[in-house]
Amino acid sequence: MSLSTKYNPAEAESKWYEFWMENKLFSSTVDYNKEPYSIVIPPPNVTGVLHMGHMLNNTIQDVLVRKARMEGKNACWVPGTDHASIATEAKVVALLKEKGIDKKSISREDFLTHAWEWKEKYGGIILEQLKKLGASCDWDRTKFTMDAGLSDAVTSVFVDLHNKGKIYRGIRMVNWDPQGKTALSDDEVIFKEVQSKLYYINYKIEGSEGEYLTIATTRPETIMADVAICINPNDQRFAHLKGKKALIPLINRAIPIVEDDYVDMEFGTGCLKVTPAHDVNDYEIGLRHKLAVIDIINDDGTLNDKAQILVGEDRFIARKKIAKLLKEADQLQKEEEYTSNVGHSERTDAVIEPKLSLQWFLKMEDITKPALKAVMDDIIQLYPPKFKNMYRSWMDNVRDWCISRQLWWGHQIPAFYLPNGEYVVAKTAEEALEIANEKYNENYSLSDLTQDEDVLDTWFSSWLWPISVFDTDVFTTGEKNEELKYYYPTNDLVTAPEILFFWVARMIIAGYEYMGEKPFRNVYLTGIVRDKQGRKMSKSLGNSPDPLELIKNYGADGVRTGMLFSSPAGNDLPFDEKLVEQGRNFSNKIWNAFRLIKGWEVDSNILEHHNHTAIKWFESRFDQALEEIEDHFSKFRISDALMSTYKLVWDDFCSWYLEMIKPEYQKPIDLETYEKTLGYFEAIMKVLHPFMPFITEELWHQVKGRDVKDALIVSSWPTKAAYDEKLINDAAQVFEVVSQVRNIRASKGISPKEAFDLTINTQNQEIYTSFEAILKKLANLSKVDFAAKVEGALSFVVKSDEFFIPLNEQIDVEAEKENIQKELEYTKGFLNSVSKKLSNERFVNNAPAQVVENEKKKQADAEAKIKALEESLAKLV
Repeated sequence: MSLSTKYNPAEAESKWYEFWMENKLFSSTVDYNKEPYSIVIPPPNVTGVLHMGHMLNNTIQDVLVRKARMEGKNACWVPGTDHASIATEAKVVALLKEKGIDKKSISREDFLTHAWEWKEKYGGIILEQLKKLGASCDWDRTKFTMDAGLSDAVTSVFVDLHNKGKIYRGIRMVNWDPQGKTALSDDEVIFKEVQSKLYYINYKIEGSEGEYLTIATTRPETIMADVAICINPNDQRFAHLKGKKALIPLINRAIPIVEDDYVDMEFGTGCLKVTPAHDVNDYEIGLRHKLAVIDIINDDGTLNDKAQILVGEDRFIARKKIAKLLKEADQLQKEEEYTSNVGHSERTDAVIEPKLSLQWFLKMEDITKPALKAVMDDIIQLYPPKFKNMYRSWMDNVRDWCISRQLWWGHQIPAFYLPNGEYVVAKTAEEALEIANEKYNENYSLSDLTQDEDVLDTWFSSWLWPISVFDTDVFTTGEKNEELKYYYPTNDLVTAPEILFFWVARMIIAGYEYMGEKPFRNVYLTGIVRDKQGRKMSKSLGNSPDPLELIKNYGADGVRTGMLFSSPAGNDLPFDEKLVEQGRNFSNKIWNAFRLIKGWEVDSNILEHHNHTAIKWFESRFDQALEEIEDHFSKFRISDALMSTYKLVWDDFCSWYLEMIKPEYQKPIDLETYEKTLGYFEAIMKVLHPFMPFITEELWHQVKGRDVKDALIVSSWPTKAAYDEKLINDAAQVFEVVSQVRNIRASKGISPKEAFDLTINTQNQEIYTSFEAILKKLANLSKVDFAAKVEGALSFVVKSDEFFIPLNEQIDVEAEKENIQKELEYTKGFLNSVSKKLSNERFVNNAPAQVVENEKKKQADAEAKIKALEESLAKLV
């Protein structure tokens, strides 16, 4: 195959993705002869398009899947999308509005027809975009949370949990989204710090001329819903008012003054207005004191008839107008600036309205216990483990889950209401009819039944995802199919910390409730992708690049590696386009390295070669790097695994090994070295493939012609072998000498073509004699001698060895002394930091033995170097 002078990412990406797809190389079927490795994608919303968070998350998943596939495992990555009730309904409502159609003016069936049309047109866009990234999902398995089978599973689970007494219907204070016009669970509320005002309002005491109580509130628009004023029973300031009544300003309705320990005597004025319909805590006080409930706010956030004034006004406009009216009535004592945390809808960003509402709830106290134990006992491991405390805090303080939503798009609640006001929960209307007639000894017909109009919370379907993508009948029959037996539990879940409770915890709950075991073994929690200023990337800020544009400009491999260069688990990724540029440059480096190798003339008649040391060194260095890489993978340090691979390729292979074995200009290379080098290059392509699938597959086929069964994607992962650590350390010492010689040339403006003599003062002469040919070649040395000292020569120190280069010019003794003094000070500082670490008992006792040993070696090397530098300095006096 001909090799172009430049790598063309777009051409390679199109060619190889099509090749993988055509040959079904991503597909997986049950095969008990192979170990399964399964991942389920965190299903993106059907409303979504690819953003930087998706890029990071799915790159990590693809790295894990591709590596598992090469390890001979039966890798199965299940893709799919989530119906996203609130977000999708909002999209469809907006689309209809553009056409002049109001949702209220059409039937549910007509609305759902429009919603499904929208889903079919736009719902798969993000999955198509993931293909551009190189995602090796088994696309034949693509699922949607409202597919028929998955919907049946959701219905079966609802019926089952209701029959177990774990789902109930009741009036509770819920989080109400006035824009989405639906209830939200606690987890769907995002608290933001908001600058608002504290209004001090005077309430007249009934029957007491000139006497009033002052109440501080942030919500004056709700005073018309007040049903009491509450004081602390221990507050002597107001003891005389117990049993009296106060008058609500503007409407003059009398309300009782009650006592309750809940009131904070230090906050505001020490008095509290009680508005049970519009505050969670007030609702609890109302229950204790058997107070009335007056709801003055409509579902859309406007005031209703019960408000008596400003009817139809939006709650925030009403707030300003009430404040103005209170001022005019001389009942507003003052206003203060006030900062508070205000709940916002995660989906619409509307300010949440606490609202009493008849909803469906799932009891969480008992059902969560196995899921808490699984994580605390490391049956399921979180990476990084710091998130265990957050998980435990959530689970310890869990409240019943409000699972109903006042929407049309989603899984309709399988509850059917009867003419007698009762309801029956069943999978179908026919089943409900049968149950109702038997239970009430009636002869109802289907027309007598009305299904609950609400749908279930989106998470009530996605919590079944690791099960339902493999088997939807298990929730009805209790019998696992072959796929579920084989692929469940899945191996790894890659997701964001912000949905640790939303989704991850709930999947664990469902796994133990229905499978009796964990849904996955490991949870890798990514960080948030932020811009250089530390801001979360978002459309509203305009600080997020278009991922597809990045792929177009830098290639998918460049973007993948750029995303992973600085994204340790659980820590935010400070994204900079330079990282992606670095990824692109890495692709070019690999391409040019291969062009260099393929450009050499090979002579099979050269029987003896001089590259034995270089070959033995790279074999050892590769095996050492492979051990590092696999250790990083085992600990889910994906970025570290990439960096070890990057250094192996850029530094060890390109900068050192190829330079060591490169033939002289217009001279051939021996066949053995050439074949060994191609073999090393192939091994490197294997280790690189999970990170950079496109360029590696391209070069894999450029090395030699290969068919489908020999494609890199299904080739075997390299096997670890023993390596010569002394050889690696000796080489590192020699490379440091080469670097020092090159630095001297650069600092003195001497041409790299001018050869130097090098004299070495060492107790380890064997290192330099075994690497002498390499040392001469890489540092351009005319000869290498061994002696204690060379007069009038430049000198430098590596470890405890001293090196001399005689130059044909007068040495500036003072300048050399200054240079040595600087290096001496730096080395002493380094030794001090290492010694401090080793004198720390906590570090020595808790750090791995190898880490402590490495620090001791650094200490010994620094001490030896200081001694050699001091001797060099003494010789210059």
